[in-house]
Amino acid sequence: MGSFLWGCVTDFFTYETTKSVVVKSWSVGIINRIVQLLIITYFVGWVFIHEKAYQVTETGIESSVMTKVKGFGHYHNRVMDVADYVFPSQGEGIFCIMTRLITTENQFQSKCVENSDKKFKCETDGNCSKYVDTVLANGVITGVCLKTSNDSQGWCEVKGWCPVENDNVKDKSVIDVEDFTIFIKNSIRFPLFDVTRGNFPSTMTSEEIKSCKYNPEQSPFCPIFRVGDILNYTGQNAADLAEKGGEIGIIIEWKCNLDQNIDYCVPKYSFTRLDAPFAKNAISKGYNFRFAKYFKTDNGTEFRTLHKVFAIRFDVMVTGNAGKFDAIPTLINLVAAFTSVGLGTVLCDIILLNFMKGAEQYKAKKFEEVSEAQIEASLAQSPASQFSLKPDIKSSYDSGAISLSNSEHPI
Repeated sequence: MGSFLWGCVTDFFTYETTKSVVVKSWSVGIINRIVQLLIITYFVGWVFIHEKAYQVTETGIESSVMTKVKGFGHYHNRVMDVADYVFPSQGEGIFCIMTRLITTENQFQSKCVENSDKKFKCETDGNCSKYVDTVLANGVITGVCLKTSNDSQGWCEVKGWCPVENDNVKDKSVIDVEDFTIFIKNSIRFPLFDVTRGNFPSTMTSEEIKSCKYNPEQSPFCPIFRVGDILNYTGQNAADLAEKGGEIGIIIEWKCNLDQNIDYCVPKYSFTRLDAPFAKNAISKGYNFRFAKYFKTDNGTEFRTLHKVFAIRFDVMVTGNAGKFDAIPTLINLVAAFTSVGLGTVLCDIILLNFMKGAEQYKAKKFEEVSEAQIEASLAQSPASQFSLKPDIKSSYDSGAISLSNSEHPI
């Protein structure tokens, strides 16, 4: 046990130093240089040029979005403006343009039949009792089956706003929706660099804004977007979305290299349909919502008009990052690059030690143990000389390097 502990102590207090062995082999040398070239190419091409690893990056972008919709549409022989078909009216980054409307007028608080779904047909009160706690009706199910005198079947009774909404009505959509225009005003700030930018040039005049329409090639910085063009960019059209509605994303991407002129820090627009996974679903397809307008009769009784709106919802999403040269990330990545070049040596050592002829000779030259007793014995024999080399080993001109050639050992 004592000898084991002593062996552990002596092994711990040892020192390893690098011993250079020069292997004159074409195959190993070519592999080594190819690996080094690949590593250098990766760091120069991908890390430094493409990823700009020499920069400090800011991803916490601060953004503000304001929108305005303009255009006139026709619906039920009425001319509709933005106050009629845009929700909400505050001009936020998320807004809806109505494409179809179902209106239920003169609803009062009372009891009536729930005839919006066939499942609420009944023959007895027992057929309705099972729906008492349902949230799928247009009111609270009372458990009573209402019938006319001549019918064997009736409808379950509800308590709430009556008459109930009938959303199975087929109605025409708002026409001209493709010609509506959306004005987007976006300002961003990168707090780390204290850089603020807007999504259209400050030199743009009001006449230019009024006359331009966004086009990715001719007018990439125009802040006015035609709805029909946005739908075309996403592969959609107004006729497909008018029936059930849909969700469209307008993405504003800022990628700014602050080592260049600030004028090159400009937005890039892209468009996508956000509800694409549900476009072909029979359940929860499209986009709709409800709102009501309330009134009172002369005697103070409250009633309302219920609106179910099918709409195209637009989400304006702002993303981006900015980068600028900094010495710290540059030094870190340079050290990583120089360190990684040494992987070529590791790979060549693996090949030499395991797969090449003469592996044992290479191991004998690469790994050597020197004890204090050997040093003392060598110094006693020739105190004024360095360690002697075996006759078949050539000392290179580099300090501490030993050269092996193919003619001496078949590697």
